[in-house]
Amino acid sequence: MTTTERPQNRTSPAGNPIGFGRMHRKEDARFLRGQGNYVDDVRMPGMLESAILRSPYAHARIRSIDTSAAAALPGVHAVITGETLAGLNLAWMPTLSADVQAVLATDKVRFQHQEVAYVVADSEYIARDALELIEVDYEPLPVVVDAKKALDPDAPVIRDDVEGRTDNHIFDWESGDRAETDRVFAAAEVVVTQEMLYPRVHPAPMETCGTVAHMDPVTGKLTVYSTNQAPHAHRTIYALVAGIPEHKIRIISPDIGGGFGNKVGIYPGYVLAVVGSIVTGRPVKWMEDRSENLMATSFARDYHMTGSIAATKDGTIQGLRVDVLADHGAFNGTAQPTKFPAGFFHIFTGSYDLQAAHCKVSGVYTNKAPGGVAYACSFRITEAVYLVERMVDLLAAELHMDPAELRLKNLLRPEQFPYTSKTGWEYDSGEYPRALRLAMEMAGYDALRKEQAQKRARGELMGIGISFFTEGVGAGPKKHMDILGLGMADGCELRVHPTGTAQLRLSVQSQGQGHETTYAQIVAQELGIPPEDVEVIHGDTDNTPFGLGTYGSRSTPVSGAAAAIVAQRIRTKARIIAAAALEASVEDLEWEHGRWQVKGDPDQGKTIAEIAMLSHGTLELPEGVEGHLDASVVYDPPNLTYPFGAYICVTDVDPGTGQVKVRRFIAVDDCGPRINPMIVEGQVHGGLADGIGMALMQLIAFDEDGNCVGGSFMDYLLPTALECPSWELGETVTPSPHHPLGLKGVGESATVGSPPAVVNSVLDAIAPFGVRHADMPLTPANVWMAMQGTPVRTDLAIT
Repeated sequence: MTTTERPQNRTSPAGNPIGFGRMHRKEDARFLRGQGNYVDDVRMPGMLESAILRSPYAHARIRSIDTSAAAALPGVHAVITGETLAGLNLAWMPTLSADVQAVLATDKVRFQHQEVAYVVADSEYIARDALELIEVDYEPLPVVVDAKKALDPDAPVIRDDVEGRTDNHIFDWESGDRAETDRVFAAAEVVVTQEMLYPRVHPAPMETCGTVAHMDPVTGKLTVYSTNQAPHAHRTIYALVAGIPEHKIRIISPDIGGGFGNKVGIYPGYVLAVVGSIVTGRPVKWMEDRSENLMATSFARDYHMTGSIAATKDGTIQGLRVDVLADHGAFNGTAQPTKFPAGFFHIFTGSYDLQAAHCKVSGVYTNKAPGGVAYACSFRITEAVYLVERMVDLLAAELHMDPAELRLKNLLRPEQFPYTSKTGWEYDSGEYPRALRLAMEMAGYDALRKEQAQKRARGELMGIGISFFTEGVGAGPKKHMDILGLGMADGCELRVHPTGTAQLRLSVQSQGQGHETTYAQIVAQELGIPPEDVEVIHGDTDNTPFGLGTYGSRSTPVSGAAAAIVAQRIRTKARIIAAAALEASVEDLEWEHGRWQVKGDPDQGKTIAEIAMLSHGTLELPEGVEGHLDASVVYDPPNLTYPFGAYICVTDVDPGTGQVKVRRFIAVDDCGPRINPMIVEGQVHGGLADGIGMALMQLIAFDEDGNCVGGSFMDYLLPTALECPSWELGETVTPSPHHPLGLKGVGESATVGSPPAVVNSVLDAIAPFGVRHADMPLTPANVWMAMQGTPVRTDLAIT
């Protein structure tokens, strides 16, 4: 077969596409055999284990701590308290929001399960036995878990460690044009206002958080195996906190059993393991249990929102405004780009063309665990999408319009892109009406409405819920955002060996997204070598370039772009080497299916593998061209990318019990071109299940004493296959104009778009009872009470 006869869609000897296409994940070979390597699998010579004593109180002064009995227990090597850490200047550590958080409490505890003391022993069992021997004299203090009451003048001051602080207020931040928004609302024909809550939920990854730390007393090098999504960022923060030179720190993130934002920040247990190793001179492991993970590591959401929407009587949306009270817990540890204290919440205008918009967000401390992670969303976009999609449905009900008709009337049109929102976001591309119409066609929307009418006539409760979302992902351009002063550009390195196989080194960390497969496919797409011949290396700071990690669906938009560009650089260099070997000018060569060939004479060409061998051989290269096929790149994206989607959820509600059954779910996503459709579909499946869980069952609640009542999987419910329907997926493809491959990202889209679709569907089902709104989670009890006209505060267990 001559070169010109080669098929356009080549496959590798293993039958996989060379480039984009559906193939099995490379990493699954070890996972399916139980041969993954997780932090809890790490064993080091002489390794000790550890446990943390946690406070039973949500707010209490520490009068004294007696650790003598614990220290005397056989097998115990160290008992560390806040006083110990204070002597090392390690009692407090920075958070992702430029606050500080106690590693071990020194003055008082500020949330239930806060870290109080740390034991290092021969085994975790001995360490936990030693915890029982530590005597702590607590003086209970008044507790505030209600974000609204935390701002009362007589509320207990939680952060009295900060000199001069007399209240629990953290910040006020706003975006948009307040005056113009007020003018639009004053002239509006219709205004709808609704208070709503996005309650506190938890990412709850399958693998809890943990670390193994070893400070080598001979070399002075600290090696940390850690369950984290941003190894390089962790290394820099350890250097800043502990004063250890950064080149003396190695962070290794092996296989990660899910992150979803829970493993972005640094937790006290990580720091304590490092201190334990320094104190004992031996490796130290810390792994939390499930209750510790749910009660003490970073939560998500907890936004109290009041939204207002202004429109004309014919359904033209004119303006949006929202006031938010953000509950940040005892320390401000929310994950956000520093310039935006409320993350990306100001994308709350969503997918609609408006005249004006304004939001104000106020942060407050409460006696709850700190955090505010981007749980499968880009820095509060999930809350923003939920707000706008609920407001659009409320407006539709007020106007007696079909919610699909109202959305189609107001969605951004393709000719409006690039579109700058009223709060300053520049959306890159989109064909929004096409996506919604496709979802309606897949659902048989008109037939569903007829079925609903027939069922209502029989007293049956059927709901149809719609949501349309735009997500901003790929944080982020250094000109707009950073974390702790670190810009979010990503490094990427590619080396093609003499025999044509390659190694790609990434700065992002996989927690199950399939990086080892999709990045190999990106290189295969650009160089024409089989994806099996591309090894993807990540999760080790000694062997990968610097970058800020994986969260906010930034892997494909940022590191995916870096991988494409670095492969293109290899291809450009290969062209020069091929020209020298073929005794042709560079301009006379064209790229075709993994080889550079002479224009008009396709038999004269060299594949990437052949060029790689030549680059290491004796071929005389042009002046200024170095040998070897190596390249590196640091990619700073010019803008975020903006995936979007249209979702339709069909539910049935039992009128006697309030039980909700999700019967159908149609999800149309546009993430630009799809590297591997199978992986994209898997990500969407997981996100849709997330949405059902948050809408119907997931909740971290507290009683009036600050006791967390969601601290186990008996209380914090997660969706199973029984609660999920067979997903019906569709797609449109609108490439991003500024990404080198047009890719947009998809990992969190379904978690962003699905909760409002489910909630809108349930509220549509119970609309005959006069219910306009009820807060998540829509458990049977909460749905039933809403139908009786007595909705409850879902975030507090005291109602």
